[in-house]
Amino acid sequence: MKGSTLELVKVTKRYGQTTAVDAIDLKIPAGAYCCLLGPSGCGKSSTLRMIAGHESVTEGDIILGPHNVTDLPPAQRGTAMMFQSYALFPHLSCVDNVAFSLKMRGVDKATRRAKAAELLELVAMAPYAERLPAQLSGGQQQRVALARALITEPQVLLLDEPLSALDPFLRVKMRAELKRLQKELGITFVHVTHGQDEAMALADLVVVMNGGRIEQAGTPREVFNAPTTAFVARFMGGHNVISVPDGQIAVRADRLSLTPLDGATAPVGSALAAIVRDVEYQGSYVQVGLEAGQANELAAQLSESIFDAAPLQPGDRVAVSWREADVHRLSTVA
Repeated sequence: MKGSTLELVKVTKRYGQTTAVDAIDLKIPAGAYCCLLGPSGCGKSSTLRMIAGHESVTEGDIILGPHNVTDLPPAQRGTAMMFQSYALFPHLSCVDNVAFSLKMRGVDKATRRAKAAELLELVAMAPYAERLPAQLSGGQQQRVALARALITEPQVLLLDEPLSALDPFLRVKMRAELKRLQKELGITFVHVTHGQDEAMALADLVVVMNGGRIEQAGTPREVFNAPTTAFVARFMGGHNVISVPDGQIAVRADRLSLTPLDGATAPVGSALAAIVRDVEYQGSYVQVGLEAGQANELAAQLSESIFDAAPLQPGDRVAVSWREADVHRLSTVA
């Protein structure tokens, strides 16, 4: 199997008067793992369905490798879709579920079952080949659905929130499996999620969407460490959006410094005066919630050693400061 470059050119989707996807441009390199990330209603699932051919494109083009596939039916695009519900046939065994698309193409039984068995081996489900879906756990059903999507040897695999139905422990295990398979097979993956941790762990390319548009696209480290808009900073988490005289800045919560203030002492320089709202122990760090005036509700993440050296309680006054090197100026107010 081999992945292909996927490019969206001014792709728009309208439902009546509502614009779900608004003229987005995106280029996903061949063999990349791309996560479309955003809140409900941001347009990520509509984008995925247009790539798959399950939704028509109102305007724009979808280019897969050298081919414009905008108007092609799903079966002719070189893509495969793994649905959120897995959509396994309850009356078919695992091996027959995986082989089903080859059956529809007229491939003989021996050949299609041999190919299905090969893919079940790839996803560590060979011992369960003759079981029905109802006899499998959620994680096992997901593996079967993944094998079924891969059997047509797609150039791009599309995944619609594939981990959302799994418990947290299994979710972490399965995302490691997805990443391993993607690297092993070399297929381009496009994965829709609303989970920031999931996108950060899996993606080579994170695409943050909001209101039908792409707010920011880049590597996980680029998007997390250097958000370009207030929306991205807030949505990715771990950041404070702070109003300053010339606009807004983002500063990571673990880059804030807190200095206790006694009595009426005022903070020095650009530091903000704040009141401790709450203190939460999070295991590897202590999170301190802060009130810094109407415009700024802040959070600081302090290591245990720093917090223990100067413990804080709700109601304490502190000066909040940061290094200029840790500031990211935001391009829009959101």
